[in-house]
This record gives sequence, structure tokens and C-alpha cells, in this order.
Amino acid sequence: MSANDLISQLNPENLPKHIGIIMDGNGRWARRRSLPRVEGHRKGAKTVEKVVSFCRKIRISALTLYSFSMENWNRPQLEVDALMTLLDEYINDELERMIKENIRFNTIGQIGNLPQSIQKLVSKAQEMTRENDGLILTLALSYGSRNEMVTAIKEMVKEVQCGLLNLEDIDPQLVSQYLYTSDLPEVDLLIRTGGEYRLSNFLLWQSAYAELSFTDVLWPEFNEEQLLEIILDFQRRERRFGLTEEQIKV
Repeated sequence: MSANDLISQLNPENLPKHIGIIMDGNGRWARRRSLPRVEGHRKGAKTVEKVVSFCRKIRISALTLYSFSMENWNRPQLEVDALMTLLDEYINDELERMIKENIRFNTIGQIGNLPQSIQKLVSKAQEMTRENDGLILTLALSYGSRNEMVTAIKEMVKEVQCGLLNLEDIDPQLVSQYLYTSDLPEVDLLIRTGGEYRLSNFLLWQSAYAELSFTDVLWPEFNEEQLLEIILDFQRRERRFGLTEEQIKV
């Protein structure tokens, strides 16, 4: 079934506001073709372009992509360097399109760990798109959810010790305000490609009530039709948030 046929089935009133994607499978895609791993990442970057543009087309509010984890720094230096080069190319190549398509560029993670040139490019892209009010595209870079939560806890403890925050005021809503994603809606739909069934330290707090979707499709082969099928499946699910089925139907 074509993308247009699937789009016609979408309920525009029940779209996930925030989609998170663990983009897995670039290395395996390359290995199966006897190509260097970097070619898998390069092909995966093309998939990013298509998915971002398509999410903007169907009016998804926020899309967060797990682009580079804290653990990824432990990969071979040649691969890390190649990933940084691809990130540089992606932002430079896509900045004009993000401006044109009303996409706001955002990042989360330990951005200070990135090369200085990437940090400057990230800041430039954020500044040039900050007035855009369409899709919020967030790249998780040098990111780990546990580290994010530890950082938030330390900040809250510091403010309690300084008398700026009362211990009794700390609740889930307040904790959310101390996370990198404080200006984003909670994740409604979390997708992982590549056939693995784990969250890999990605948006653990933000995905507490997310619908999860796992696909065997490797990220470089993921396309608009597959994304639409997942969103249509999301729309068929009943999200109860701890309530009973009877309560939901009242």
C-alpha cells in the first residue's frame, strides 16, 4: 500500500505528539553488503532526511532521534570521527531545508563533549531555527537517560541546599522540568528499528507511558510506509494510563 493510501487512513486527531526513534541497524546493513560501517551510517543519514521531512508533512509536533549515545564514545576512533563528520554534513546540508519547512532544530545530551566545530554548528542551527513553530527535531547527542536523570537530581539537591527549592515540592512534574526535554511533550510513541528489543538508555523518564514499537527493519531501509504502519497501529491501541477500560469509555 502506498504512503498516500496510508495517509488517508490516519486520524489527524490522534497523532502521537512526540515520537522517539532508536535508529538501529546501520552497521549490520553495511556488513551484509560487505561495506565499511561508515557507509551504513551514511545511508542511515539519508533515512533521517526522509523521516524528518515526512513527520513534518503529517504534522507530528516533535521527533527525537537517538543519534549518538554516551556509550558510542567507546567505539573505534575512526568510526567516532566518521560519525562526527556525518553529523557536520547533515546539519550543514539540512539547515536550509529546516528553515524552509518550519522545523526547529534542537539537541539534548552532553553537547560539551562534542568537537568544538560541531558545538558551534549546533548553536548556529538552533539560533537560525528558533522562531520556527512546526516540527521540533531533536537530536540526542552524547546522550544517556540515566546520566540525564542524575544531572537533574544533582541540580535539585543543590537548589534544596541553597534554599531555592523545598523538598516537599519535588514531584514527577517538577522533575520533568529539570530534564533536557523540559520544553517537549512526553513521548507518545517510541520506535526501535533493527530487531532489538531494548531501550538502550534512551528517554527512560519521558517514555514512561509511551507506546513501544519494534521492527526488524534496519534503519537504512526504514521508509515512510513503515512509519505510517506503526502510527496506524498506535492509533488502534487503547491508552489507559492506569485507568480501567470502563473508565476510558465513560
